[in-house]
Amino acid sequence: MTLIHPTALIDSTARLAAGVSVGAYAIIGAEVELGEGCVIGPHAVILGPTRMGRENRVWQFASIGDAPQDLKYRGERTSLEIGDRNQFRECSTVSRGTITGHSVTRIGSDNLFMAYTHVAHDCVVGSHCVMANYAGLAGHVELDDWVILGGYAGVHQFCKVGQHSFLANNATATRDVPPFVMVAGAPAEPKGINLEGLKRRGFTPSQVSAVKSAYKTLYRSGLKLNEAAEELRRLAAEEPVVQAFVDFLPRVTRSLVR
Repeated sequence: MTLIHPTALIDSTARLAAGVSVGAYAIIGAEVELGEGCVIGPHAVILGPTRMGRENRVWQFASIGDAPQDLKYRGERTSLEIGDRNQFRECSTVSRGTITGHSVTRIGSDNLFMAYTHVAHDCVVGSHCVMANYAGLAGHVELDDWVILGGYAGVHQFCKVGQHSFLANNATATRDVPPFVMVAGAPAEPKGINLEGLKRRGFTPSQVSAVKSAYKTLYRSGLKLNEAAEELRRLAAEEPVVQAFVDFLPRVTRSLVR
């Protein structure tokens, strides 16, 4: 059963699946698709084209799918695609893409966007990520799976952040962050691996040891990047978890955090 508060405004072209709930004074705009079980809080705004999967929750005063905050944007048709079971807390904002980027902003599943977080145009966010209060992604940022951003952390345009990495509170990432790495400061600098996160997610002691070895190879060995990459490939042959480092390096465009 779909539950729509009588004060909510639903565009005639919006498509709401079974079990969707829309709170008081919420606005669901044109070309919005909401999957089964989505819960839209009071005063939330979702504009399209936006497609949202199952069991997402949008809390009060969040703004999802509005036009990108880009001075080059001239009203072109762009979109936002969201997976399943995400939570967008109070006053969080997510923008659609731009034609100078991917024309679409993409968000995976099982993410938590805490209050006042911002995901800008053309970002690609994986799954199981957490953005703490006031954290923000500038345009064209890529977050891989299981990334955590502490409060007020920010990521510069076009930066890439590898899986299972951790940005401390107030960190400012102006370069690409490799997988498993913990960074802090402004500009952000590597401080070690995300050890606690790996333990919580069930990484074995041998896997954690391999990640530590990979980190030392990349940051403490004194090797040039191409030499470190070759050593990482050797380590990955012995412990597959290191392959994440190997796969990430060719994607680097803004240089690695140092």
